[in-house]
Amino acid sequence: MSTPGRTDGDLSETPDTDGAAPRLDADQIRALSDEGRRQTVQAGDVLIAEGQRERDFLVILSGKVGVYDGYGTPAQRLIRVHGPGRFLDEIGLLTGQPAFVSSIALEAGEVLAVPWQALRDTVHRRPELGDLILRAFLCRREFLIDAVAGMRIVGSRYSPDVRRLREFAARNRIPHTWIDLEEDPHAAQLLERLGVAPSDTPVVIWRGNQVLRKPDNAELARVVGLRRLSAGGQFADVVVVGAGPAGLAAAVYAASEGLSTVVVDAVATGGQAGTSSRIENYLGFPAGISGAELADRAVIQAEKFGATITVPAEAIGLEARDSFQTVRFDDGTEITTHALVIATGARYRRLAVPRLDEFEGSSVYYAATMMEARFCERLPVVVVGGGNSAGQAAVFLARHATRVDLLIRHDDLARDMSRYLVERVERSPAVTVRRHTEVRELVGDGGQLRAIVVEDNRTGAHEQLEAALLFVFIGAEPCTGWLRGRLALDPRGYICTGPDAADDTASGRPPTNLETSRPGVLAVGDVRSGSIKRVASAVGEGAMAVRLVHEYLARP
Repeated sequence: MSTPGRTDGDLSETPDTDGAAPRLDADQIRALSDEGRRQTVQAGDVLIAEGQRERDFLVILSGKVGVYDGYGTPAQRLIRVHGPGRFLDEIGLLTGQPAFVSSIALEAGEVLAVPWQALRDTVHRRPELGDLILRAFLCRREFLIDAVAGMRIVGSRYSPDVRRLREFAARNRIPHTWIDLEEDPHAAQLLERLGVAPSDTPVVIWRGNQVLRKPDNAELARVVGLRRLSAGGQFADVVVVGAGPAGLAAAVYAASEGLSTVVVDAVATGGQAGTSSRIENYLGFPAGISGAELADRAVIQAEKFGATITVPAEAIGLEARDSFQTVRFDDGTEITTHALVIATGARYRRLAVPRLDEFEGSSVYYAATMMEARFCERLPVVVVGGGNSAGQAAVFLARHATRVDLLIRHDDLARDMSRYLVERVERSPAVTVRRHTEVRELVGDGGQLRAIVVEDNRTGAHEQLEAALLFVFIGAEPCTGWLRGRLALDPRGYICTGPDAADDTASGRPPTNLETSRPGVLAVGDVRSGSIKRVASAVGEGAMAVRLVHEYLARP
């Protein structure tokens, strides 16, 4: 999609063929000029500073602008150059995040500054302009992630906190790079320059010299503009707990219909779908779409209509107060609402093998995104599971790894996997499907996996497979621990809705199709008992839930 980052000596403009660098035509610039103001700039002027939150949409009318990672630091890099007709920034401008890189005038020229609200009004009148800007912004975020730009996480590969921070950044698509204390020869020098002792790591370096020492996920989220819950109590017409496809769909429809809407998630927007490298059977995307892009588009859409989205915020309790529902969170905050939509989905199950904790985060993963793919370059990997998630991971990782062994417990790959994925797996020369195979041991040291011992569950024979990374997709468990004793759950812990919850309801009327045993509380997506585990059905349930919310609110 994009070229590698350039050196400071290369001031050539990013090619027009780059999807992240479209050029506006004269008519589009005229439309924006009606809402903006022209500004003269000189070489060296900082147009957008790393960490800057409030900023305008900038169009280059003349001159050139360089985009720098780590501007003003010894690690400064020029990663792209824009000329006349180009515009600056990336998806963070639309989602309210601070800038992750700096934009610096390379020569004298002129720019057009369009205030954010004016930009929204213009693209509303000219949707083709909005589509062009959105596509470029999405490509630029992907470019920043691929170019390992943005904030820096410094710490040991053996630190659980380093693994936590890296996973949080990856799941939330935050541009970042990891500096390994054991491997990077410049790590010690960097820490010394910042006055940080190795014992204080991990640290996050932001805006060149701002250091966060051992931050928790909530602190990191506040810095990068993801955390928006206030310490005091809040009220909303609709609260959506869970920001996967079902929750984001509910947010879009609720907010677009004028309901004050708050969405929270314990980890990241996108849910499990957000970790998918490519979703190819979702209606309207014949070429497929990555889970990350689908999530980013949904977040922008929900926020456009006024929804508030905050991450991380883990729900830990639910209370009924009169006719309202109050959700309590792990940091002590709470939200009260007329109607609650639960879309917390499910978490992947862990393998029941010794030493798993030792390798999780460094060699064992439960998602296959670009971050994990970078660790797989020219290495052998193993994928465990027979469903669509495992199939997607195997096909995606085969483009990076030297070999992918896909392990299934039975002999029929088509039993739980869509036919199109089965065909792709079987056509990939880098993927070997091992049937009737289960993991028994993990082999390695220092948190680095070297091999796994597998067993043929028919013969009992054992074999050792070389593996630098292990990806596990063996089913999921619902995220409903906080609801036990509050709502009716099925024997596996999924939320009962509609007729299945009828015997437990206290409202004196049968619950609607997505309503739980508590009136005004609905469940959608993978967390709902009997749901179809597909993105399209989750989105449909999220949309339908809002109609049922309106019916509930209209009752006397």
